Amino acid sequence: MLMRSYYPSPLGTISLLADERGLLGCYFVGQKYFENGYRDQAIVEGDSIFLADATAWLDAYFAGENPKAEDVVLAPQGTAFQQSVWQVLREIPYGKTMTYGEIAQKIQCASAQAVGGAVGKNPLSVFVPCHRVLGSQGQLTGYAGGLERKRWLLSHGGVTF
Repeated sequence: MLMRSYYPSPLGTISLLADERGLLGCYFVGQKYFENGYRDQAIVEGDSIFLADATAWLDAYFAGENPKAEDVVLAPQGTAFQQSVWQVLREIPYGKTMTYGEIAQKIQCASAQAVGGAVGKNPLSVFVPCHRVLGSQGQLTGYAGGLERKRWLLSHGGVTF
């Protein structure tokens, strides 16, 4: 069963989705790929341990803390390639960035564009920090939640560019 709760972040309302395995999604309401793969499924508004943990994590994060990634059980659904890209995203330290090309090199993929596609479909925005990925020259590039949110998240994390 899918459970949903909403989180009122400084950047707008966030939809949190979880099932019995963990947190499946964290989406800014209205973002590109919003609840992708779950729109046709029955979703119950409510609470679960995974949603409560995610809410506590977001509270700490938006309060300026650097909460531990392992404080929330993440269960993103995606292809093996997407999972490999998302794992690299999870390894980008707080306050640091990587480029699409660096991620491609790390997973031995010849296409930074393919990496960009996987980054863009990351279902766990903020928890899996896709906002920490920049273009080849260190420039801001696409973000499913919008470039203004990406800029804010980077600044909030202490990244200067």
